[in-house]
Amino acid sequence: MSMKRSIITMDESGYIIMPENVADIWMSEPELVELFGVIAPTLRAAVRAVYKSGVLKKYEMQKYVRLENGYHADVFSFPMMVALAFRINTFGAKQVRNAIFERMYLRKEKTNIFFSLGINGMETPKYQV
Repeated sequence: MSMKRSIITMDESGYIIMPENVADIWMSEPELVELFGVIAPTLRAAVRAVYKSGVLKKYEMQKYVRLENGYHADVFSFPMMVALAFRINTFGAKQVRNAIFERMYLRKEKTNIFFSLGINGMETPKYQV
């Protein structure tokens, strides 16, 4: 049985279409090659570099699944796409980075983060970010 998954795409104008639920985003190598506008060896090198850095773990970021067409392939999770978007320097990668930033900045629910800077046990004003 194939897993339910979504992908990120870019239209002819360079606009990124990203599904709402990022947990469902799992993309294969050919899909990532097309999205980022790179050749497969460049993508593989970037994936290896991410794993080598230790920031992401292969067993969390990569699955071998059955695709809709009946074939099997490795697919990568959304956090890997974010890491790759910051490792690859192409138009597609830049558009993905911009879409991620827009999603973060323009969330429907605005979240306030309060923090205080205390000095020697004395409380200082609270700041809102």
